[in-house]
Amino acid sequence: MIKKILVSQPKPTSDKSPYYTIADDFGVEFVFRPFIKVEGLSSKEFRQQKISITSFTAVVFTSRHAIDNFFKIAKEMRFEIPDTMKYFCVTETISLYIQKYVQYRKRKVFFGNSGKIDDLVPLMVKHKNEKYLIPLSDVHDDSVKKMLDAKGLTHSECVMYRTVCDRLTEEEIKNFDYDMCVFFSPSGVAAYKEAFPNGGKDSMKVATLGPSTAKAAHDAGLDVAVEAPTEKYPSMTSALRRFLIDQEED
Repeated sequence: MIKKILVSQPKPTSDKSPYYTIADDFGVEFVFRPFIKVEGLSSKEFRQQKISITSFTAVVFTSRHAIDNFFKIAKEMRFEIPDTMKYFCVTETISLYIQKYVQYRKRKVFFGNSGKIDDLVPLMVKHKNEKYLIPLSDVHDDSVKKMLDAKGLTHSECVMYRTVCDRLTEEEIKNFDYDMCVFFSPSGVAAYKEAFPNGGKDSMKVATLGPSTAKAAHDAGLDVAVEAPTEKYPSMTSALRRFLIDQEED
């Protein structure tokens, strides 16, 4: 039976998180402990990419990390962002986060609904004369570049932050007694394998978000019991709920 679940993400900021509802409904305990952390590049490291922020008229944000590090580097390089700069975000939530740094104006901020950059492309095409900058993590592929190239958009991708392991302490490794571990990225799986090169607890089940995370977990020899998203269960919490219902019925 699954009773204690480690979620490799920060603790939810809201008491209304679906994780807490699941905990109450099924009598399980969730512990939140990220296996990875994000570090911003220094302005010196960024300059090595030979990217000039002043050359762009629009920025595409895929995460809050991208927003934080874009404005951090702009400040370090003493680049005053013009009022004419436009922002394209993969969700409305991310777009609202821009208010932390600049005055929010709807005519300058555009957002998609799916959380994927694919959903933004039609909006970007409507503004085809813009020069787009896309801040990314050090872990990315060429899919965004190919997508925007196909639409004939002027754009450049750049690395502004990196993902690194947030290593488990010796005490955490010694007391690791979870029935399930939830992973959200291949980097998280890699961090777990670094802590437990022999696989860790044999009976531990694994839940994964996204096909690349699932592949990493399978390749690592972990017991993958939950894979999200699916058409029926689009979120990790909905997939976990289904798994726990099935567990009770068995």
